[in-house]
Amino acid sequence: MTDIRGQVVIVTGASSGIGAATARAFSRARARLALAARRVDRLQTLAGEIERAGGEALVLPTDVTRPQDIEALVGAVLNRFGRVDILFNNAGLGRIGWLEGLTPDEIRLQFEVNTLGLIALTRAVLPVMQRQRSGHIINMASMAAKIATPGYTAYAASKFAVDGFTQALRREVAPWGIRVSLICPGGVETEFGEEAHIERRTGLTTPGLLRLSADRVAQAVVDLARRPRRQVILPWPLTIAVILNRLAPWLIDWATARYVRTERAEEIASAAGGRHGNR
Repeated sequence: MTDIRGQVVIVTGASSGIGAATARAFSRARARLALAARRVDRLQTLAGEIERAGGEALVLPTDVTRPQDIEALVGAVLNRFGRVDILFNNAGLGRIGWLEGLTPDEIRLQFEVNTLGLIALTRAVLPVMQRQRSGHIINMASMAAKIATPGYTAYAASKFAVDGFTQALRREVAPWGIRVSLICPGGVETEFGEEAHIERRTGLTTPGLLRLSADRVAQAVVDLARRPRRQVILPWPLTIAVILNRLAPWLIDWATARYVRTERAEEIASAAGGRHGNR
C-alpha cells in the first residue's frame, strides 16, 4: 500500500463536487494539494478550509482547454513543491440530450474539456514523473465510458476516448514506474448533473439505489491512490452491467430502450405520423 502523506497531488475541477470532495479527502490523508479550476473564489474558499484544518493547498486558476493555463499550472506546482506525485484529471463537462438537440458548441466543448484537456495536462505532467521515475495518473471517466446510453452520445464518446487513452498510457509509461488508473462512477449527486440538464432534456434519471455521493467517490479516489489498480467502477453492482454490455449487448439494448421516457417514443411516433401525412 502506498503512503500518500506528504505527496503532491494536482486535482483539476477542484472548485466543486467530486473535485472539492477529493481535495478534502487527500488533505485528510496529509497530502499536499494543488487545486485547479476556473472558479477562483471557490478554490480560495476550499484552500482556506484545508489550511485551517492544518493542510496545505495551492490555488491555481486553470482552464484545461487553454495551453497557457496548463503550462502555468505545472510551473507553479514545481516552483512550490518541486514534484508531482499524483495527477487527478477530474475536470469535466457534460451536456446531455438527444443528439439532434445538442448544439455544435455543446458537442465540441465536451471533447475539449473531457478529452483534449485531460490529455494536454497529462502530457505536461508526464516529463516530471518520468524524471522522478514515479507517479500516479488517475483519470475520471464515467459509467458512460463503459456503457453508452440514450441521451449520452457526445458525452459517452468523449469518455470512451478517455478510457482508450488511459489503457494505452498505462502500458506506455509502466517502464518509468508510473501508474495510470481509470475511475468510472455511475450517477453522482453533484452540480454536474444539474449543469448537464440530464433529466430536463431527456427524462432519464439514475435509480436511487445506484446513486453516489461526491464523498463516496472521493474516498474511492484516495483508496485508489493508496492501492493502485487499473480501474474502479462505482458502485460495484454496475460491474455486472459492464460485463453484460460486452457479452450480451442485446440485453443492454433492451434495458435502455425500456429506460427511455415514454415521451421520446411519442416524439418518434409523432414525427413518423407527420412524414406520412405529408405524402
